[in-house]
Amino acid sequence: MMAAFDPEGAAPGMKVSSRDKLRDFNKLFSAADRVLVVISADPDAIASAMAASRLLSRRVENVTIACVNAVDRPDNLAMIRLLKVGLVPLAQVKPETFTRILLVDSQPSHHELMAGLPVTAVIDHHPETGAKAPFVDVRPNYGSTATILTEYLRAARLTPSRNLATALYHAIKTDTDDFKRQTLVEDLHAFQYLFRHANIALARRIGQADLRLEYLKYFKSALQTMRLRKGRVFVHLGPVSNPDICVIIADFFMRIHTVSWSIVSGTCDQKLVVIFRNDGQRKNAGRVAKESFGSFGSAGGHRTVARAEIPLTDIKSPPIDFKDDRKVAAWVVIRTEKRAGPQPSAPKPEAGEVKANG
Repeated sequence: MMAAFDPEGAAPGMKVSSRDKLRDFNKLFSAADRVLVVISADPDAIASAMAASRLLSRRVENVTIACVNAVDRPDNLAMIRLLKVGLVPLAQVKPETFTRILLVDSQPSHHELMAGLPVTAVIDHHPETGAKAPFVDVRPNYGSTATILTEYLRAARLTPSRNLATALYHAIKTDTDDFKRQTLVEDLHAFQYLFRHANIALARRIGQADLRLEYLKYFKSALQTMRLRKGRVFVHLGPVSNPDICVIIADFFMRIHTVSWSIVSGTCDQKLVVIFRNDGQRKNAGRVAKESFGSFGSAGGHRTVARAEIPLTDIKSPPIDFKDDRKVAAWVVIRTEKRAGPQPSAPKPEAGEVKANG
């Protein structure tokens, strides 16, 4: 078994080039390999998987891209349709029939279905979780995984097709929020390179496809129940049909010029999902998410964007009545406010309501 590749493992002052990284990556694959690329589908993951497939297309027997999540967001669906992405649910394939498994824009600990896979390679830009595989290239400072894969393509001297360049361009634009979130000069260089090859009009069309008619009821609920004080907005949506609705609502509130924090929660598939957004001038959103909810489930992220997902059955102290949206909202506020700062205060509990410990 090949020793794990560590991009930080070079001697001090020495930067490992993308060509060196690509060389070590390529050593893992042979012409007889059947490769499974596993993602949690979003623009960055989809584009990165497309790039990985292009890198491997002439080196292995075949490449299949599979996702662990249901793809419901309109922009993701538009991206898959307009760019003709071959993507199947992981439940429809048998991982044991593949000789190599690659994770992009995720690490094994990010999803229970990923954790059980015999992973060959991990390429990601999220905070490191101690992923173990023959090849690991995790760069938390990068704004997107698409930037890393763009560097690989350029090192391989492969010019991306119009659809692939459009996907990578859209991914970098989305994950950096038009370069308002964490960004390195490498992200800018990749974006400038892709701009020359992408269909910009098509990328704009994909980016604008972010709402469904049935989502409007959640906006109504959010506007009616939101708590806004001193720049921080809290919203609990109650049961949602898809966790991405919480993401859309959280991003929406960050467009209000007086809002510096947006914390939106909802319940779906027996999990509490909490989405964090901030303006980058406050505390680190990923750290706040982890400190607030990491003891209950998966939580973390970047400085301006973060997420927590907690199985409802794991919240036992104090017990929460998840049918009572007001009590859940109060608990989320109490858990969060001490980590994010002193404001705002939590809603006053109603008579007979159990108070949550901070």
